[in-house]
Amino acid sequence: MRRKDREVTDLREILRIINKAKILHLGLFDGDHPYVVPLHFGYEYANGSLVFYMHSAREGHKLDLIRACPAVCVELECDIELIPGGDVPCRYGSSFASVIGRGRAEILADSQEKSRALALLMKNQTGREFDIDASMASAVEVIKVTVPDFTAKSRPKEP
Repeated sequence: MRRKDREVTDLREILRIINKAKILHLGLFDGDHPYVVPLHFGYEYANGSLVFYMHSAREGHKLDLIRACPAVCVELECDIELIPGGDVPCRYGSSFASVIGRGRAEILADSQEKSRALALLMKNQTGREFDIDASMASAVEVIKVTVPDFTAKSRPKEP
């Protein structure tokens, strides 16, 4: 990380950033070009890794790309606000907090694991607990991304 002064290393702060973000950008390999998809997500922190869960239609381009190459990148951000620079364009900027990481994606097959993942997704998106039954879980695919390698960065709004 080039800007060490903006690096976030406290795990509690990293999890706060993730909790506040509502969209995860999933980066996939698509031949000669990257393919990035914004997705709702749920997550947990387990065994030193961030584990993200996203749902999808039962077929589609992103699933084909995951099957072809499970190496992925994730990015999340929050606390975005313009920092004004008056009449000097180069003084403009943005406050933000972000997390980026590299990991591996898999498409879940186990219905209990899918139900649990979807419950985490709903909890993250709504703040509410939901019971997801097997019939609900069978209607979608669930993508699990395990991210052992991640960094976070923050440029808070100045008072």
